Amino acid sequence: MSGKKLNSVQEFYNDKTIFITGGSGYMGKVLIEKLLYSCSDLKQIIMLMRNKRGKTARMRINEFESLPMFERIMNEKPEVMNKIYPVWGDISEPNFGLSAEHMKHVIENTNIVFHLAASLKLEAPLKTNVTMNLESVKQMCDIAKQMKNLLIMIHTSTAFCIVEHEVVEEKVYDVNEDPLYVIESTKRMSSEELALIQKQKLGKHLNTYTYTKRLSEVLVRNEYKSSNLPVCIVRPSMVSPALAEPLPGWVDSLNGSPGVIIAGGRGVLRCMLMDMNSTKNFIPVDTCMNGYILIAKDLGSAKERSKDIKVYNLTADESNTITLGKFFEIVDNMKKTCPLSFGVWYPNVTITQNKLLYYFSIIMFQWIPAILIDFLLMICGQKRFMIKVQKKLFTGMDVLRCFLLYNWIFRTSNFGDLMKTQSEEEYKTFFIDTKKIDPVNYFESGVIGGRVYIGKDPISTIPRARILYRIQYAVHLLAHALFFYWLIKKVLISTNLMDPFLGFMNNSQGYVASKF
Repeated sequence: MSGKKLNSVQEFYNDKTIFITGGSGYMGKVLIEKLLYSCSDLKQIIMLMRNKRGKTARMRINEFESLPMFERIMNEKPEVMNKIYPVWGDISEPNFGLSAEHMKHVIENTNIVFHLAASLKLEAPLKTNVTMNLESVKQMCDIAKQMKNLLIMIHTSTAFCIVEHEVVEEKVYDVNEDPLYVIESTKRMSSEELALIQKQKLGKHLNTYTYTKRLSEVLVRNEYKSSNLPVCIVRPSMVSPALAEPLPGWVDSLNGSPGVIIAGGRGVLRCMLMDMNSTKNFIPVDTCMNGYILIAKDLGSAKERSKDIKVYNLTADESNTITLGKFFEIVDNMKKTCPLSFGVWYPNVTITQNKLLYYFSIIMFQWIPAILIDFLLMICGQKRFMIKVQKKLFTGMDVLRCFLLYNWIFRTSNFGDLMKTQSEEEYKTFFIDTKKIDPVNYFESGVIGGRVYIGKDPISTIPRARILYRIQYAVHLLAHALFFYWLIKKVLISTNLMDPFLGFMNNSQGYVASKF
């Protein structure tokens, strides 16, 4: 960026060192790419990475460079990739497992902290998620308090952790438990003991993920008040494929809507339990990460500290949310124009609010076919996989159900205020105006992105995939026709409803024979 006038956001990040946890995750990679591309004069990104056996730090960075999402950097300014400084560690270990040398480097040089690392396993045992999502936050705060030049730390929560309120304000909601006590008591108890009291501990929370995220907010708020730690809380909603950057539709995670799109497109997901009229809140990953960048700049350069900790709901504007019915209408239209080139059956997902019909459909159209397919694979000496897929899918859908059956309204005044100080250039470079997003165009792009980047199914295969889609549709109709023919025949014969008809046919044949 040398020689070009920097905007105020780029000036803030100029010569800054940033510490990022969770940088190898979906959101983390998009954040790193955006910082390197649009704030290239930053000094360094210290990236906490788990050590993979047999792979050096350079090898891990090379893996990044080969991803399609880093293509524009590699084409235009590949030298900025050298600003990534990987440090080995793990948020589940004391002091994140950092060596003394790396810890010293982090403490002495960090100006900005983006804490994104967490366990996203909603169904994980309480002990696991307390360690990953609560104790790790305490450790991050303790490390941050030692940083000599820290300007701001951003803690990542979730918009869905406020389970008892339909309207979620940008503030921390109190709980009846002390987060530090929960950490200590969880350490003392065995996993078996915790399993016995887990339901009671969770209260209205349907999973350990939102429970621990809620407690982490209170912990961070307490740190803000007691230690003057410069920290804020961000609450993303359903983080979805990229709107524009680094690539339109970019996605490499099956969490949320991409998983539903791929599973439905492959024909392995046949039924979902949800209300088609419920409104859901999605935010593109690049819009969300632009929010992170702007929040750090806004609070990191503030001259005065606010009395209460700042909380930002990184969610779509209330005027631009989408019903699940509209979402599935878009997906249904897209399956005809750009279907996947591989699927076990015709993609057709039934949506219902009836639990009995849901479980019947799951057994009939997901589990029984999975068992039959695996049986055939076993006979043919091939590796079985369908039952394993259905187990993961059933668990994932069961956990996701809590987000699909509830309706929230998110207030976004703090998030919206970030646009008030943006110049025209900053508005374009760090776009966060969710009111301007066209849901139809956005989700159409997201479906294609899921096909290309998760399904590894290039655009060039679409003509062949359309032929397969039509064949699958014909087989689907034929199977239904044969099934209903068999069913009607069985019912008519078993109830003797065919007897009058058969008698009439016999009499008619006798009458005709007598005439000739």
